[in-house]
This record gives sequence, C-alpha cells and structure tokens, in this order.
Amino acid sequence: MGTSDSQGKRVLARAGVALDATNFFLADVRDALGPYLAVYLLTERQRDAASIGVVMSIATVAGILAQTPAGAVVDATKAKRAVMVAAAVLVTTASLLVPWLSSFWPVAISQATAHAAGVVFGPALAAVTLGIVGHGAFTKRIGRNESFNHAGNACAAAASGALAYFWGPKVVFYLLASMAVASIVSVLTIPERSIDHDLARGLHDAPSQGRDDHPSGLSVLLTCRPLLIFAGCAIMFHFANAAMLPLVGQKLALQDKNLGTSLMSACIVAAQIVMVPMAMLVGAKADAWGRKPLFLIALLVLTIRGCLYPLSDNPYWLVGVQLLDGVGAECDLSRDRCRPDARHGSF
Repeated sequence: MGTSDSQGKRVLARAGVALDATNFFLADVRDALGPYLAVYLLTERQRDAASIGVVMSIATVAGILAQTPAGAVVDATKAKRAVMVAAAVLVTTASLLVPWLSSFWPVAISQATAHAAGVVFGPALAAVTLGIVGHGAFTKRIGRNESFNHAGNACAAAASGALAYFWGPKVVFYLLASMAVASIVSVLTIPERSIDHDLARGLHDAPSQGRDDHPSGLSVLLTCRPLLIFAGCAIMFHFANAAMLPLVGQKLALQDKNLGTSLMSACIVAAQIVMVPMAMLVGAKADAWGRKPLFLIALLVLTIRGCLYPLSDNPYWLVGVQLLDGVGAECDLSRDRCRPDARHGSF
C-alpha cells in the first residue's frame, strides 16, 4: 500500500509540473497571432484599418461559434491530450500560412480556423486539471495555471518585441512555431493515468454515486436561466475586450511602423506582469469572495479602459492604461474557476 501511495504521489507531482509547462508554452499558441496580426497586416501588408477589423471580427466570431462544440468534444473523449496536440498543430499551421496568403479571404479563413481550434485549449486544460486534482483543489490549481499562462505570455511577448526590433514583425511566426513544439512536448508529458476522465467531465468523485452519475445534456444550456444570463455577460465582455488591444496596437504602429510589434509587446508584457499575481490572488480568494463581485470588477475595469484609451495617443499612456487589463482579465477569468454541478448545470 505504501509503495502504491508513493507511486501515486510521484505521478501527481509529475502531472503538476507538466501542467505548469503546458500552460506556460501554450500561452503563445492558444491565441494564435492575436493582436500581432493587426500590426503585421498594417505594417507589412499595408492593409487598411477597416479590412483588418473585419478579419479580426471573423476570427472572433469563429472562435465563439466553436466554443460549445469544442467543450462537447473535450467532454466526450478520453484522448484529451491528443485533442490539445491536434489543436496546437492546427493553430500553428493556420498562422504560419499568413505570410504566403496575399488576398483578404484566405487570411480571414486561416485566422477563423486558428481561433476555432484555439478555443479547445480552455476547456481541455480545465478538464485535465479537474481530472487530476479534483473539485476541492480545482480553484487554487486553476489560479496556478493562469499564473504560468501569463508568465508564458509575458516571456513570449518580451521575446517577440526584442527580436522584432532587429529582424522585423515576421519573427512572431517563428516564435509561435517554437512555442507550439514546446507545448506539444509538455502536453505529452502529462501522465495519462493521472487523469480521472469521469471527474474531468465534472462528475463528482464520491464513489457512492457510481454509475448513475452522468453529465447534463445540451438542454441545460437553454433551460438554465442563471447560466444563460452568465453566458450573455461573458459574451458582452469579450466582444468589448477582444477588440481593444488590436486597436491600441494599430494606434501604436501608425506612430512608428518600425516599432509597432515591439510596442505591442510592451502592452502585452505590461498586462501580463499584473496578471501573474492577480491570478494567484483570484485563485486563492475566489471561493471566499465569490465570483459575482469579481466579474463585476472586470466589467467596471473594462469600461474604464475604454474611456481612457482615446484620451491620448502617447505610447506611455497607452501602455499604462493597458496595465488595467491585468486586473480586469483576471477578475473575468474567475468565471472559469466555478465548480459546476455537471448534472444540474448549477454553479
């Protein structure tokens, strides 16, 4: 018994380290080119702001439409690691094609594909985490996941900014490819036997509930009023938040096209520096403080950011305002740390 317990602890410890690495390296992969796409299309392809906005909107809508199917796929399969690897390959391939695509629709389709594939990572990482640590430690572990995710984003953005200063905006494509390879290796190092796939679907880990316990059906999405209200709030938040950083990036690039990528990296690093401690704080206190107050703070901070950006085009001002994203985004992410009752759709 002692040997078995010791082996189990080693497997869980290995799984924890692998989760840390996976969240770190996937940080640059899960959002594909993200706001760098706007800078690249503006500075390298001389696209106008309107067409860039349409491309970004098409990609965002594709990601939203793929959310529910992605979650269903993650719930239905036990090959969750393989799903993440496939998504990483698809996101990276679609992004690396951009320099060879010259017309509007191929670029839009490639980014729609990348964003649709990228939404797999959120539910997959949450499911794998839940399957490893269980309900009791889930909130704290998700906070740790987010801290490593933001640290990865900050390191990738800093590297992009520094390298782009010498070799131009195309360097982000090579960095994305290298991070994708590292993320795939990290995902595959998560021990398969450490994941309880029933628990990963949100089912309770009490053995007495046994075979009668099963996840709720699709009807919960349409019949649970609190869930519908919550989903509507999340959609409105992301429709407002998703466009802000790319628009700021375009404002920065118009001031100095040679430094557009580097200035965008400064914005990202600024926000991520704030997000790392905020992720740990929210992960530790979300259960005690409640998710609703944190989500309200996120909406308030988002409104303040939207009002402050237009006041000045000064790069220092824009980067400074972007610091608020570190507060708002982490308070919003508290919604992902809910511990759902999979059978009844309640939180």
